Amino acid sequence: MRLRTVLATATAGLAAATCLTAAAGPANASNSRTGNSRTTNACSSSVSIDRFSDALDKTTYDGTFVGNFSALALDKDGSLAALEDRSSLFSLDAKTLQPKSVVPLADENGAALDSEGLVIDRDGTRLITSETEPSIRRYSRDGKILDRLPVPSSLLVAPAGRAVSNQTFEGLTLLPGGHTLLASMEYPIAGDTSGAVRFQTWTRTKGDHFKLAAQYAYKTDATFLGVPEVQALPDGRLLVLERGFTSGVGNTVRLYLADPRHATDTSKIDTLTGQPGVRLIKKTLLADIADCPTLGATAKQPQPNPLLDNIEGMVITGREKGAYKVLLVSDDNQNAVQTTRFYYLRVRTTPAF
Repeated sequence: MRLRTVLATATAGLAAATCLTAAAGPANASNSRTGNSRTTNACSSSVSIDRFSDALDKTTYDGTFVGNFSALALDKDGSLAALEDRSSLFSLDAKTLQPKSVVPLADENGAALDSEGLVIDRDGTRLITSETEPSIRRYSRDGKILDRLPVPSSLLVAPAGRAVSNQTFEGLTLLPGGHTLLASMEYPIAGDTSGAVRFQTWTRTKGDHFKLAAQYAYKTDATFLGVPEVQALPDGRLLVLERGFTSGVGNTVRLYLADPRHATDTSKIDTLTGQPGVRLIKKTLLADIADCPTLGATAKQPQPNPLLDNIEGMVITGREKGAYKVLLVSDDNQNAVQTTRFYYLRVRTTPAF
């Protein structure tokens, strides 16, 4: 999603004044800086950060700007797929992050996408969301459209539906077993209570098509926070990112553990107004990324922690010593005061609901 700015409150303004000197880094900070690991890099009791990398910040590959990253996925060959929201899908070396190839994407009429969510299916094809309508299309490896999934009318952008432009499908993930696809709206649709975000699912049918299935409601911690990404865990729970931006203060990015398995199916509920009997997706905070050690990071604009930027993509890359290895990436919006940054986290999901 393009950078969204909200009005700073008096409290936020005070916070900005406090953190301005520490948060603002030099304008010419190296675009290849990698943070070094420390003995203890705890962000919380559940999350630690190993390192970060700015290696791709403000670079190009094969004539294409490298940045605007909105989603990550592991490809079948072990490489890292990185989706940018201006209609390009990169293949990156998983170890060095260096681009190996780039594929342009478009809709059926050849128009650019606002591409936000990415899943690599079991046959290697790519399921990709676009916020424009919104939509989910299946693409071949070379960018050819193979299929398009149905979308509930209420989730379409107004006037066709009740969604707000640039606030629709952001996150995309396959649940365990690969039979259910889940997409997260970024912000509420018109008529729903503030902070109530809908998560839509589809179930797989013959020929690897998908049909509409249950829908669930997830509540963000504040009205200015949206959901830019979700990733399914092997037990059916989700890692959920909440992200927002306040002018003069910077980004808020929080990582949650969420469980949709006992939530109410809201697909037949026209408006979510906090009515009794509707069970929301349960969630618990794993970490506020602002609480991570800075690891020597610098920021080009005020931030509560100079490590922070517009974090938007997330993928689980493995598991080691009881913790999931999770890679995050920020969307620099091709903006001089933002950074394309990769974050290497270790996440323990032992908290129970």
